[in-house]
Formats: sequence, structure tokens, C-alpha cells
Amino acid sequence: MRDTVWFRMLGVGAVASVAALTIALAVTGRLGLYINPESSWFAVSMAVLVLVGVVLSFLLPLGAAEDHGHDHGDEPSHDHDHDQHARSPRRLAGTVATAAGGVLALGFAGTMLVVPPATLSAELAASRDTGAAPLFQGADTVALAITGDTASFGIGDWASVFATATDPEVFDGTEISLTGFAAPGDDGFDLTRLIITHCVIDAQPASLPVAADDIPSNGQWVTVTGTIRDVDGQLRVDAASVTPVDEPEDPYEF
Repeated sequence: MRDTVWFRMLGVGAVASVAALTIALAVTGRLGLYINPESSWFAVSMAVLVLVGVVLSFLLPLGAAEDHGHDHGDEPSHDHDHDQHARSPRRLAGTVATAAGGVLALGFAGTMLVVPPATLSAELAASRDTGAAPLFQGADTVALAITGDTASFGIGDWASVFATATDPEVFDGTEISLTGFAAPGDDGFDLTRLIITHCVIDAQPASLPVAADDIPSNGQWVTVTGTIRDVDGQLRVDAASVTPVDEPEDPYEF
């Protein structure tokens, strides 16, 4: 494959643009819309290493990779021509691979640049609803909830409690105030939030059933203040108030 500035830009140059955008998102505080904030340091570190590698790669003279190993001494010209002919398909494949990789990287970077980061939709949350409550925290969360130390609990924590509590009556009468978006429910609506483990690809919805007189529209962000009730062994939230709010700056739970 011919080593030119164009192909070098398609390869390492395009990847560098993605790395630069990753750092820019971290600086502006928007990287959390793509990955778990706990993983941000790793993503930024890798982006910095990529940029350093890009700088070093451009210090390599053009054609250096092609000249390596091409001094064959008095090798017969017929054999040399045969080798050149055999390498042609490999060169073509390498050219196509470099161009394809560069175009994909540039397309990804361009999308990140042109399309602003946006939270996942209520429709996507519904499409990822398996019908079974995901266990985001598990037994430890239930044990902590029993102690009453629930000030830091989010919807994901309470969803685990609702799904796994063997003594639901213990939580009857607990007052809560939580913010999420409304999704269709059996009686009332489901207060929902998307939970991210590593990045938006693995986002899963966590929901709490809410009984309320006023049902917000699907996807509307609301703050629900109310009381947890044990209804025939099933926990739900009896809402005292359902207040529409703007989407929070940090819309996910982690």
C-alpha cells in the first residue's frame, strides 16, 4: 500500500479525531452521557495515548514502511516481478482496509460532532424492558434498605428492593422522593430511569409502579413524592404529588 499523507490521515488521523472528541466530552462534562463516569479516567487515558501515538506516527518518514526489506541484492528480475505481482492483491486489500477504517472513524467522529449528546429515549427503555426487574444491586441493597439508610437510593436501588424483598411489609410507610420519566404502567404509571453499568450500550430500565390521580404523558420527566405501600405482597408508590420537571443534567443512574 502506498504510504501517503492521505492514507495516513485516513488511518491514524481519523482515529485521533475520535480521541480528541473523547477528551473534549470529558472536559465539557458530557462524557457521562456515553459511559459510566467511573470509567471516564480509562477512556481519557486511552485517548491521550492515542494522540501521543498519532504524533509519533507522523514523525515516521513517508515511504519508510514500504522501503523496509525491499533490498534484494542481485535477485533475478523475473522473481522480483513475480513477487511484485503477488503483492498487488495484498496492497489493494490494505488500501481498501485503510480507507474503510478511516471513513468509519471519520463518520463516527463527525456524528459525535454534529449530533449533540442526547439521553436515551423512553421508547428505547420500553424496547429493552424484558418484563423482569433487573437486579441492579441485589441482597446488599435490600439489607441496607431495612436499616432505613435510603437517603442515597435511586430508582435502580428501589427497583431491586421491590423485586427481591421477602418481607415487603417492612417497607410499608417509607416516604420517598424520586425523579425519573413516566412510562406506561398497569395501575397508574411506572417511574423509570435508565441504569448504565459501563456505557449506554448496556443501559437497562429500572421502574417503580406509581399509583397517582394524574398520569403524566409517556416520557415526561417528573419528581414523585409519596409513600411506599405493601399491596397484597407487592410494593408500589402511592404518590402524594407528581411534579413535571426538566430532564436533569445527569439523566442516568450508575
